[in-house]
Amino acid sequence: MTAERFDPSVSDTRWQQVWDENQSFRADDASGKPRSYVLEMFPYPSGRIHIGHVRNYTMGDVLARYKRMRGFEVLHPMGWDAFGMPAENAAMEKGVHPGGWTRDNIANMKAQLKRLGFALDWSREIATCEPDYYGQEQSLFLDLYAAGLVYRKESTVNWDPVDHTVLANEQVIDGRGWRSGALVEKRKLNQWFLKITDFADELLEGLSTLDKWPEKVRTMQENWIGKSQGLQFGFTLSTGETLDVYTTRPDTIFGASFVAVAADHPVALGVAATSQAAQDFIALCKKGGTTAAELETAEKLGFDTGITAKHPFTGADLPVYIANFVLMDYGTGAIMAVPGHDQRDFDFATKYGLPILRVVAANAADADKPFAGEAEAGDGLLVNSDFLNGMAVADAKAAVIARAEGESWGQGKTVWRLRDWGVSRQRYWGTPIPFIHCEVCGVVPVPKKQLPVTLPEDVTFDVPGNPLDRHPTWKHVDCPQCGHAARRETDTLDTFVDSSWYFLRFASQPADRPFDPEEIKRWLPVEQYIGGIEHAILHLLYARFWTRALARIGKVEVTEPFASLFTQGMVTHETYERRNPENGQPIFFSPGEVDRSGEGATLKTDGAPVEIGRVIKMSKSKKNVVDPDEIVARYGADAIRWFMLSDSPPERDLPWSEAGIEGCWRFVQRLWRLFAQYDADAQSEDKALDRKVHQTVHAIASDIESLGFNKAVARIYELTGAVEKAAPSASRSEAIHKLLLLVAPMMPHLAEEAHATIGTGLVADAAWPEVDAALLVDDEVTVAVQVKGKLRDTLTVAKGTAREELERLALASDKVQRALDGAEVKKVIVVPDRLVNLVA
Repeated sequence: MTAERFDPSVSDTRWQQVWDENQSFRADDASGKPRSYVLEMFPYPSGRIHIGHVRNYTMGDVLARYKRMRGFEVLHPMGWDAFGMPAENAAMEKGVHPGGWTRDNIANMKAQLKRLGFALDWSREIATCEPDYYGQEQSLFLDLYAAGLVYRKESTVNWDPVDHTVLANEQVIDGRGWRSGALVEKRKLNQWFLKITDFADELLEGLSTLDKWPEKVRTMQENWIGKSQGLQFGFTLSTGETLDVYTTRPDTIFGASFVAVAADHPVALGVAATSQAAQDFIALCKKGGTTAAELETAEKLGFDTGITAKHPFTGADLPVYIANFVLMDYGTGAIMAVPGHDQRDFDFATKYGLPILRVVAANAADADKPFAGEAEAGDGLLVNSDFLNGMAVADAKAAVIARAEGESWGQGKTVWRLRDWGVSRQRYWGTPIPFIHCEVCGVVPVPKKQLPVTLPEDVTFDVPGNPLDRHPTWKHVDCPQCGHAARRETDTLDTFVDSSWYFLRFASQPADRPFDPEEIKRWLPVEQYIGGIEHAILHLLYARFWTRALARIGKVEVTEPFASLFTQGMVTHETYERRNPENGQPIFFSPGEVDRSGEGATLKTDGAPVEIGRVIKMSKSKKNVVDPDEIVARYGADAIRWFMLSDSPPERDLPWSEAGIEGCWRFVQRLWRLFAQYDADAQSEDKALDRKVHQTVHAIASDIESLGFNKAVARIYELTGAVEKAAPSASRSEAIHKLLLLVAPMMPHLAEEAHATIGTGLVADAAWPEVDAALLVDDEVTVAVQVKGKLRDTLTVAKGTAREELERLALASDKVQRALDGAEVKKVIVVPDRLVNLVA
């Protein structure tokens, strides 16, 4: 180590090449070592790695490297969630093919990840857009179909009339298509579904076994699954028909003041058959959103059908409305409306002048208390409710259900918020759904020997809609059963399907099947899964469902794919902006365009001030992003890795700062200078330093295993200071070597460069430092010495030193004698191992 400074521009590339040549991080399926599967959620290939990725993957990388040092066979793979709408948008906007755009982005992002020195097994790299992956997905989809877990039915969808495609709920913004801006319509289309509701109980109960998941994530999934007890019963209509409704609040039945049905409910369609006004209203409803969130915020609109419903207790005739906030896909498509205790019902009743009755109050005295402009959905006691008066909500629910069942007009029922998973997407860039439509045989599965059903390359995006629908040849095929002319399914799978089993393919990649069950048994469940909280519900729920579905049909034995889950915080940065003088809209500038000085900032191009905004999540639209490549080029991979682990607990947001990364760079150089002081020939021991080192090694191991990286970083800073202050000795040189091994998972390039002269072999193959248990226990203590209650000195003595010896040492202290100033000691109070107090 002759160089005065560590040069990452040379060292980073050198050691990354060595690791590649040695296949240092390739997992060995034949290894007899204990196994550890560490996985970060794989990225969408947007073209650039962002700082959030760097934090996510650095955390996983430290754990994976540490596990290797502890003797585990580690699987730490990487791949690409490569299908989806952004690629098709690029095709439309830039005139490129989605496949070429995606693969170019993968190449760029892979190079970026390699520059950061992540210990990834690139031999297992997968991209979901490649036929060798999605062909196996098609095979699994057919297996689930054969088991009755896949079906096709007509359902309501968001339809963009300009782009001629179905939109996900998240793609409908203010009732308009997110790309076209057209008013979205509701349409009935035949869609493919996975029977996730068959697993609702299992998915809910399984949450109780995931004690290494964040509580908030388990709660979010529990709420999404949404198990509830309620009452299903039938209103007798004035037409003589029975209208079935379901309610989770049967206790509020005496507060019902109207009934509402969905726009496509049979009752609504029956009215529309003879009423143009009803037809017009139903058409208006079809232009609204379909998400629960949109229904909550949209103006509540209704159409009075002229039909009434008989209240089962009071006999009152309740008006029946067609309402835009009721959906056919939820419950029975009809509701018992209780305005006093449901906000949507309250808004509707207010608009149409319907009664708003109180049937739940804090106490009986509040039975006639008016509502303060909104519904009251909380608990309390039943009021204005006949035989229910005075009951608590839970007791009242049970009483109403018991009466309904006893009188045979209703029954208690468990329902779920969870709906079957609609996986059809009307777009090109996705996994083709492997079915064929035949006029003679109906819907026929593609024979497995014909898989994969690959996407055609010669598609165009010059007109809206799904290119597969208008391809001249691809969709035309003979029926595999009868041989007649038929057509392929042109819908493709939701990309959430691609990410619901990728962790299985990482563990096992045979060419002739999706995976080897024996290898899955050896690698799964994933020991540590790391990713953003934004995936707490859908991705994680779908992955849990897919694993359980495969277990049910005998493909795997594991039922929960991720033993431990960690959701890391975001990387944040302040924003820089000016207001457009013409329209007042903000104009944002990137950190690279701004000079930051003291409390202010100026634009580099004109030197004029810019406004410093809030510290928020990095966002391309706000331009408060930092390019990892620029940081690596300037400071090296290890400095940015160290920054990602420092200061903030990993579950919290991490504010990015130029001063912070510069501080990390200085610490890299500080360690380099310290490593250069290693002296293999040094003599003598430093017992206190030995103890400090072993205690630190032990503590950092615990920190990494619990993902407390910021704690490990703090301990490394502390140990570095102690080693720097220590006198030359064999203990000090040993401490330097152990410190090098401690930082190796975090600063692998620096560690390899230093280890090349200090040790033998690669740090990537080195073992974690061993700990002497005897040195974990302090055998010396610091005893405070007080005179007249004030601290005057401290004694460092052997633990368990006798009272008499402590008194002698205290009286022998020069500082104590000066404090006594000749006064007679009248009393000595000794607390062993802690305190000597001299009373004069």
